[in-house]
Amino acid sequence: MNLNFLEIEHNNYLNKNGMSRNLEEALKNRRSYYQLSAKSPISDEQIEGILKTALTHVPSAFNSQSTRLVLLLGENHKKLWDITKGILKEMVPAEAFSKTEEKIDGSFASGYGTVLFYEDNEVVNGLQESFPTYKDRFPVWSQHTSAMHQLTIWTMLEDEGFGASLQHYNPIIDEAVRNEWDLNPNWELVAQMPFGVPTGEPGDKDMKPIDERLFVHK
Repeated sequence: MNLNFLEIEHNNYLNKNGMSRNLEEALKNRRSYYQLSAKSPISDEQIEGILKTALTHVPSAFNSQSTRLVLLLGENHKKLWDITKGILKEMVPAEAFSKTEEKIDGSFASGYGTVLFYEDNEVVNGLQESFPTYKDRFPVWSQHTSAMHQLTIWTMLEDEGFGASLQHYNPIIDEAVRNEWDLNPNWELVAQMPFGVPTGEPGDKDMKPIDERLFVHK
């Protein structure tokens, strides 16, 4: 079953009027959506609010607050995926590029916007100097911080009626993206999250048995 824009608006209205999901429900509904439209059930200011909430309340090791977010909307969103296609066109065999282009155009560029997730290596390096005992761990903990921001924003976007997915075209697009938007060279690109109103449902998700992954000792 496809969800059109009116259905998303209706569901969003219900969420805002006494039927909002709790955290467990929101997490269960977070999925990877690869069929997106360039529509939004909320204002751009509300999207910014989601990112601000994550940056304010998601924890980080040593309160490092190392995550940096870049929100691309409108033509800037499209520009990101044009850059990605241009780079991949030089790398992917010509006979295979049409599938790559179709994937990017239909699953990512077709959406409403993209969130870029960065980690500020200047912050990480500073912590390494201040706490040399944990020097080798700070880059790992920085990635943990980014991952928590990714999950939080992904879940909050979905709860507002968006579909999203998490992409990793870094490091091949890093330099071009940094130059296009004049970003700090100390920032390391971790992931890209295209989002938009979904036009199709996600596929089935295989789940490994819980008893192979959870172990309880009382």
